[in-house]
Formats: sequence, structure tokens, C-alpha cells
Amino acid sequence: HDSEGGKLVEYYKKILTPLIEKRNTRLKTVGVIVGLLLLALVLLPLRAVQVKMLPFDNKSELQVIIDMPEGTTLEQTAMVTKELGKYIQTVPDVVNYQSYTGTSSPYNFNGLVRHYFLRSGSNEADIQVNFRSKHERKLQSHDLAKKLRPELKKIAEKYNANIKIAEIPPGPPVLSTIVAEIYGPDENRQIEIAKQVRDIFNGTKGVVDVDWYIEDDQTKITFDVDKEKAALNGIDTGTIAQSLKIALGGVSAGLLHLKNEKEPVEIFVRMPIDQRADLKNLQSIRIPSPTGDFIPLSELVKQKQGIEDKTIYHKNLRRVTYVIGDVAKEIESPVYAILQMKDKVSKMKLPEGYELKQYDANQPEMEDKYSMKWDGEWHITIEVFRDMGIAFAAVLVLIYVLVVAWFKNFITPLIIMAPIPLTLVGILPGHWLFGAFFTATSMIGFIALSGIIVRNSILLVDFIQHEQNQGSSLKDAVIKSGAVRFRPIVLTALAVVVGSFVMIFDPIFQGLAIAMMFGAVVATILTLIIVPVLYYEVFSKKE
Repeated sequence: HDSEGGKLVEYYKKILTPLIEKRNTRLKTVGVIVGLLLLALVLLPLRAVQVKMLPFDNKSELQVIIDMPEGTTLEQTAMVTKELGKYIQTVPDVVNYQSYTGTSSPYNFNGLVRHYFLRSGSNEADIQVNFRSKHERKLQSHDLAKKLRPELKKIAEKYNANIKIAEIPPGPPVLSTIVAEIYGPDENRQIEIAKQVRDIFNGTKGVVDVDWYIEDDQTKITFDVDKEKAALNGIDTGTIAQSLKIALGGVSAGLLHLKNEKEPVEIFVRMPIDQRADLKNLQSIRIPSPTGDFIPLSELVKQKQGIEDKTIYHKNLRRVTYVIGDVAKEIESPVYAILQMKDKVSKMKLPEGYELKQYDANQPEMEDKYSMKWDGEWHITIEVFRDMGIAFAAVLVLIYVLVVAWFKNFITPLIIMAPIPLTLVGILPGHWLFGAFFTATSMIGFIALSGIIVRNSILLVDFIQHEQNQGSSLKDAVIKSGAVRFRPIVLTALAVVVGSFVMIFDPIFQGLAIAMMFGAVVATILTLIIVPVLYYEVFSKKE
């Protein structure tokens, strides 16, 4: 055996021998290791390490979505878009931008998922901003978005516009980072509750780009045909409607054959825009009667004023009102923003006399009471971490069964699996040092590492039992196991570190790299101490 190999092994023997010989020192060591694990776990509630589905990617583009108040003309929207564009041009890392007024920009991931491709109103615009390549700039695209947002907001507020900075997400295909869906029996009450929820969004630090899927009230003027007057003049409702349709929407009046045109040119008849926008001009339209007279529209109709119907949204056949938002500045992960807002929502007082019930992963079963569901990245985060947690639990059970079958003992597998949670002693402080989010990829690293760490423990326990079968005492076998197996265990950890290092600079897989590197190093050191110590503590009494 190469138990005498190197100074490291000598140091290791010096550390381990007193732990095996003195029970008090042994118990203190176990206590210290458990204390380190608890300290690492405390980083989560203290928010020193934040949980997020996926970190921000470093892309070379983003979109600015502009919503002017309903009824704004195309010219006004274009003017605001131009002013926003002028500021964007002054930002150093911006290469160029394209603005699309009254229409949507070309399809991209956000456009499809968030339905931006449907945008086509005169009050809607879209600016596509392109940055320098990520290799040519110091700031990441998310930092650039944070830099752009306050100035763009200032310009937008002057014109009562609502803007959203839409980054290209690496993560789940959702309507927005934070989405609140309000359900209930009455549409108007739904909108009132949605307004209260929107105010909570606006009043929460770190929540930005707040909006809702409700249009502003728009005046609607209806011409109601006076049946009696129309009948006296021999004019039916259809004739009046047809005349108005021609004036407002226009009608094809045939084809014109011109010498210089290859194709026939359509003749399209419609009132000029300035006249059809004026109510008095519309009322003065003359409607032909069977007698050959022309009667002014104002004598045949009564004018009614109301409010334009709003768009109704459904999700899984249930009527829903959406409130959306994003996170930036103080809070970068939607998890913490939603936890704050959940408390505020639960304190909302409804005249109906009950609390607004909140759902996380399921839609409400019934619509007889008002309720809301948190959607967006929150829903996906819960599902991903829940499913990974279940998968991890299943893996642990499987490992336990396999080790029981091999060692034919129910306690030995527990000693072998004890270092699995100790990987967190490296993983969580590693994320804190890098200022990285604990993401889904970090969780994958944690699960993957459990297999490597168990393998190291099995090497130690198998060697101890082998030595005991050769006639060694438990004490000698335990000390010798760590010394002999020291080199292969340390080399395994180094291989994991070197293999993971290539991922450390990738924004998405950084969490996986940190988990594998820091987890492997710390857990290896702790495994070489805790497995021999626990094994000796449990089996020395039996011996």
C-alpha cells in the first residue's frame, strides 16, 4: 500500500488519529461540521445567496415595448418613439436600433411567447436595440438594461406612455417574469381587484415595468336609427348602415385601366380622414330615399354615447385579468418580490368578506369566489425545484437500497450518505463568493455531486471492512483507510474541479460549475474526516 505517500497523508494521519482516540474531540468535530452546514444554509434566508430559476444571459440585444394611452394617434406614438431612440443612441455600448411604430418588430423568442407579434395599434410601438458583441463590452446585457430603464422611464412619463424593457430570456417561456392572474364571477369586480394588485406591484421595491391587460376607457358613439322617421322617408336600416360603412370604411367602386399600369387599378371611395373624424360631418351625410330625395343622417338617427368594450381574456376556459411586472434594481429574483407581495395581497380587504385566495402551481377550481394565481417565472421555478427535489429523494432511496444490498447492513449506508448534505457547505458559500444565483443548474450540480461523494465514502468503508477481515483492529483500519484512499479521493475531486472550470464563465451554467467545484473540494475534505469518525463512533461500541 502506498500509505506513506507524501506529506499530505502524514498531516492527514496527524489530524485523524486524535479524533479516533478521544471521544470528546470526535463529537466536537462532528458538532463543528454540522455547525458549518447550518451556517451555509443560513445564507439562503439571509438572501446572501438568492434562488432563481435561471440567471440572466448575456445577449447582444433587447426590446423596448411602448404602449401609449388608447386613442393616441400614430404620429404622436412615432414622436415619442423617436425621442426614446435619440436617448438610446447616446448609450456607449449600443451599436444601432430600429423602431417599429403601429406594428410589431420581426418575430423573436419574446415576440412569440409574449404575443408581441399581435401588436398593431396606432398607440403601440417597439424598439429593437442592438449592442456590441459581448466580447467587446464590459457590461452584461442585463446591466445595460438596468442602465437604460430609468432614463427611458423619465421620457415615457412625460407623454403618459408605459414602457417595458424586454430582455431575451434564457429561461422559461412565460408572459412576463411576474404574472398575477385574477379570477372571479364578475368582470367589473375582477378589474377592480386587478387594480388593487397592480398598486401592490407598483408599491413593491424592485418590481418594475408594471402593466395590466386592461385598455383605458374609450368613448364609443352609437348612431341608433329612429325607425319611425326612417319609415316615413321610406329608408330602411340597411341603407343607413351601408352609407355609413362607405363613408368610414370605404368601398371598391370598380377598376380603372391606365396606359402606364400593367394591372388594373382599384377605385376606392371613402370620405377624407379629416371629415370622417368629425362628428358633424358624419351627421351631414345624405342618405338616398326611394323618392329621389337625400335626407341628412342627423334626421334619421339618435346619437348615444358609451364606452368601448374591452378585450376579454380566457385561460383554460376561465375568464382572467392579467397584471404583469418584472424585477430589477433591489431584487433580481422574482421569488423574493412575490414573497413580499403575497403578504400584501393577503391583507387586502374585499367587500365580499373573505380573503383573496392565492394559488401557486394550480388554477382555481371554481370561479364562484375571487382568487388569484401567481404565474410567470414563479410557477416554473416551483415546478422545477419541486420535481428536482422529488428526483433527488428518489436517487437517495435508490443509493440507500443499493448500498444496503452490498454491505448487508442498515446503518453503514447512512454513514456513507452522511457527506451528501455536506456538499452544501461548499456549494452555498461558493455562490455567495461569486455573487451568483442558486439556479436550476446549481441544483443539477448538487444532485450530480451526491453520486461522486457517495463513491468516495464507499471507497473508505470498503477498505475499513477489508482491513478488519485481514485481522486489523477497527482503530488501525479506520486510520489506514483514509491514508491509503486519500490519493484516489483527492484526484477525483481535482478531476471534477478541472472538468467544471470550463463552465464557470458561462452565465447559464455558472451555477453548475460553482456547485461541482466548491462542493467537490469541501465535501471531499469533510468526507475524509466525517466518514472514518462516524464509522468508528458507531462500530467501536459493537467491537
